[in-house]
Amino acid sequence: MCRQKAEPQTEKMQEKLEILENTIGYRFKNRGYLEEALTHSSFSNEHGGLHRTPDNERLEFLGDSVLSVIVSEYLFENYPGSAEGELTRMRAELVCEKALAAYSREISLGSYLILGKGEEKGGARDRNSTLCDAFEAVIAAVYLDAGADSAAKKIISAYVLPLVEKRLEEMLPVWSGCDYKTLLQQTIQSDSKGEKLEYVEISEEGPDHAKTFTVEARIDSNVFGRGVGSSKKAAEQEAARQALVRCGVIKD
Repeated sequence: MCRQKAEPQTEKMQEKLEILENTIGYRFKNRGYLEEALTHSSFSNEHGGLHRTPDNERLEFLGDSVLSVIVSEYLFENYPGSAEGELTRMRAELVCEKALAAYSREISLGSYLILGKGEEKGGARDRNSTLCDAFEAVIAAVYLDAGADSAAKKIISAYVLPLVEKRLEEMLPVWSGCDYKTLLQQTIQSDSKGEKLEYVEISEEGPDHAKTFTVEARIDSNVFGRGVGSSKKAAEQEAARQALVRCGVIKD
């Protein structure tokens, strides 16, 4: 379906959109989707009438669902030892307004927004709610433009999951109530046997933008836990968690 243009196709605007495309790693076949995703309702309201400029609210609705599916699949595959409640809590933190606004800032999404004069003066370019909505809308724009579900999810995952993984590593100690690696180290040190703890990388698979690491937590060369994650840190945390379960320090 063809989209109306959000604003006249100036050369400067085209250059900005191309920079954003390079940032997210996707070139649109129909840039109308991207322009709509960047258009705030305030701009549409100021340019009303018979041919009102589309804003990003409908795309925001779709993007919320697409993002939820991608993050859910990521957590399901990378945290096999986590129960439903923990996975739900993690997903909620990873797709909340604060998180999506942070993802937007990582790619400077605010600088591309098409705002009305009032919102521009009111600082909407750096407002969490505005950035959150725009991020979801851009995801939906890619999803619609890419066509096939599998192709769209692959493209979106390539630039979303590194942002998700970064936040996941920052929040893991908060979610768990502790840092599994630190707790495991403290547990071993409290034992006077002088055991040696090490993390050994077993494998590294997949393309650069979607690698999967497997790491073992070994105590005196004995394997106590094995973790899988999209970064070494995440895999080490999961390996440490499994080791703590085996040692009886925490419950699975």
